[in-house]
Amino acid sequence: MDDQTRIELEAAAFRRLQQHLMQDRTDVQNIDMMNLAGFCRNCLSRWYQEAANEKGIEMGKDEARELFYGMTMAEWKANYQTDASPKQQAAFETAFKENVSDKP
Repeated sequence: MDDQTRIELEAAAFRRLQQHLMQDRTDVQNIDMMNLAGFCRNCLSRWYQEAANEKGIEMGKDEARELFYGMTMAEWKANYQTDASPKQQAAFETAFKENVSDKP
């Protein structure tokens, strides 16, 4: 497989993952994803931002989130986010430390 085809397939898979998370499974909470998988929608938007920044494209966290979510974070929270239980919050503290806080 040539590099261009590989890149196109990877991009298509990313777009499908984004659709799955943003349209098909809005019921899945970020905190649950983070606790189970070590990443969530916010991580994906941060990775998008980091990739843009590495290419010299200035993009902040809010802009990246809005591009990934297709709406502002406030809109997402109002439409889809539920309150996290104390158990979910405690698990998140651990997951965040293990997967995000020590990363560049």
